[in-house]
Amino acid sequence: MTPEQIIRKFFEEVRSGKNPDYSNQLMSEQVLAHQIVSEEEQTVLRTPKDYAEHVREMTEAYGNYSLEIQELLVQGSKVYVRWRQVGAHVGVVDGYQPTGLTITQMTSAVYKIEGGKITEYWIQIDRSGIKKQLEYNKHIK
Repeated sequence: MTPEQIIRKFFEEVRSGKNPDYSNQLMSEQVLAHQIVSEEEQTVLRTPKDYAEHVREMTEAYGNYSLEIQELLVQGSKVYVRWRQVGAHVGVVDGYQPTGLTITQMTSAVYKIEGGKITEYWIQIDRSGIKKQLEYNKHIK
């Protein structure tokens, strides 16, 4: 599979929440995940099993969310993806109790593919936008 095909399959099967355990087919045994949290860069080591659990936690928080790739660009072994995820606030998120109301998340990431698997990624999530929605929903519920 090409890097683009690997990432499309990753989003279709794993990131979508449909089949989180398929991560072991598309991710290396250890993946470097570079993240921005409160404007600070962090790098964590993820395994396919860790990532599958992460996806299950999203499903617990946002139910059967929808995911739409809005942009996908490929340059050699790297694939940039920007997506929109929409779900219902059905689980506790950052201390906010469930409201059942809609939460939209905008995210972008660059995935590095080596040997036919994801080996590293850099991700940015609009956490401020999520927090504003959680705060707003708390007041209208």
